[in-house]
Amino acid sequence: MKVLAFAASNSRSSINKRLVTHAAEVFAQEIDTTAETEVIDLNDYELPIYSEDREADGGVPELAKALYAKLGEADAILISYAEHNGNYSAVWKNTFDWMSRIDQKVFQDKPMVIMATSPGQGGGGRVLKIAEDSIGVFGAKVKGSVSVATFGDNFDLERGRLTHGESSAALKAALTDLHTAL
Repeated sequence: MKVLAFAASNSRSSINKRLVTHAAEVFAQEIDTTAETEVIDLNDYELPIYSEDREADGGVPELAKALYAKLGEADAILISYAEHNGNYSAVWKNTFDWMSRIDQKVFQDKPMVIMATSPGQGGGGRVLKIAEDSIGVFGAKVKGSVSVATFGDNFDLERGRLTHGESSAALKAALTDLHTAL
């Protein structure tokens, strides 16, 4: 089984990347020890800003096609959304827009767990709500959604692990539900 994980962020110090990396580790170590997990970085798929004119002039960029193919090769997907001003990060929205030009079902009917974290009390809840309300149209089969508030208080940076019991339990439950769906 292949699990693809990434943060919808291009920050080198992304707390959402730390969260999704932790989630991938929990899946491989506690849920399915035979699973192959891969954490990718959206910086490796940097794309020009989407426009119809750019698409007409040069088609869909190869990096968008490569990421779309990588999603297709996975059996399950983990995404942690960075929340920028209550919405998707610009990098994710742009990347998603390019991939949607390949096929509207960007997520290719894959089961997923979506998550978000933030330094504040909101835990990325607004961006999770946006994702929950829309990604089913784009071929996502969401099996769980996890929000982690006040990341700095609830995540051990040295060990790379959640320390908040309720958040840890919610993440493990979502990952278990994902595994059951496979």
